Amino acid sequence: MAKMRISPYLILPPLVFAAIATMFILGLYRENPDALPSQAEGKPAPLLTVTAFGDQPLLTAADFTAPGVKLVNFWASWCGPCRVEHPNLQQLADSGVIIHGVNYKDTPVNAQSFLDELGSPYKKLSMDAGRTGLDWGLYGVPETFVIDGSGTVVLRHAGPITQHILQESILPAIEAAKN
Repeated sequence: MAKMRISPYLILPPLVFAAIATMFILGLYRENPDALPSQAEGKPAPLLTVTAFGDQPLLTAADFTAPGVKLVNFWASWCGPCRVEHPNLQQLADSGVIIHGVNYKDTPVNAQSFLDELGSPYKKLSMDAGRTGLDWGLYGVPETFVIDGSGTVVLRHAGPITQHILQESILPAIEAAKN
């Protein structure tokens, strides 16, 4: 009786498919598959290389180690999602959360027009031509960082702060930063 040999060409495709399917299924169970990695979380707030925004008080590194929780929000007038998140930032500021703004790669005139139209939730406001964004690991705007009283970044959120993000991510991070 002759032995039947199974061709490796018949076994290889199902094995490759099984491996890819396993990786896909495991990827579905990641904590947040949309989250971008952060180089800042758990570390002291990065350096600032910013300039003044009109007559606004300049944001400095000392502001990060001031007592209490604060947010640093990178935004721009040309950014559509920044306009979407703005009412949620205003809501946070109205509730007493300190928010510092860094206007990113924008013109002072356009940035001021944006704030004149929508209001300013920012306690301090500065401008960044791009260096600070690089130091903070920005992927784009808007991005928001929650910083505790010791100046440590507790959370980085890339993208607009929606009501869902506010409830599920930002407010819990603020509470964690208080402790």
